[in-house]
Amino acid sequence: MRKRATIAAGVAVLVLLAAGAAWWTHWTPWGTPGDRPPLGGTVASFVLADRPEPAPEITFSDAAGNTLRLADFKGKVVLLNLWATWCAPCVKEMPALDRLQAKLGGADFTVLALSIDREGLAKVQPFFDAHRIAALPAYLDPGGRSPALFTARGLPTTLLIDRDGTVVGRQEGAAEWDDDSSIALLRFYLDRGKAGSA
Repeated sequence: MRKRATIAAGVAVLVLLAAGAAWWTHWTPWGTPGDRPPLGGTVASFVLADRPEPAPEITFSDAAGNTLRLADFKGKVVLLNLWATWCAPCVKEMPALDRLQAKLGGADFTVLALSIDREGLAKVQPFFDAHRIAALPAYLDPGGRSPALFTARGLPTTLLIDRDGTVVGRQEGAAEWDDDSSIALLRFYLDRGKAGSA
């Protein structure tokens, strides 16, 4: 009798452990080490979202004056960089973002460098020309609404948005976005998206 009780108790413990593991995997975005993106080097301070949520819908314009929405980029991994020409750390990291766009930009990925300069293109284009920013398109939010919508505490703030339009994490402050550690982080989401659609 005592032996049966011991076995029953052992089975109950195993059931509880299995249930706990299932709950953790379901409610935690990174249930196993293989699900967690690599964070090191310049993106060691990149913060993963505890509960990834859809990106807020924002509107902005391109250099031609066309109105765009984040939804227009759905299907791509988007690195959304909130910046301004008067922000010294933004100026410092812009060449790396330009190199990143030249390296990875295309059908699966884009850098969306969104300026909140009030003067819009009149300020951004001369900046791009002076700093030889050639691969990045100019995207403009002269009303400066985007930082509040993304609860940015300062500039630059960079949001990583997956193919489904979900914000998976953020970097506050400048980063060397074209170095190996940054590329590894981005490729994690690029590869995961392809695997999910296969």
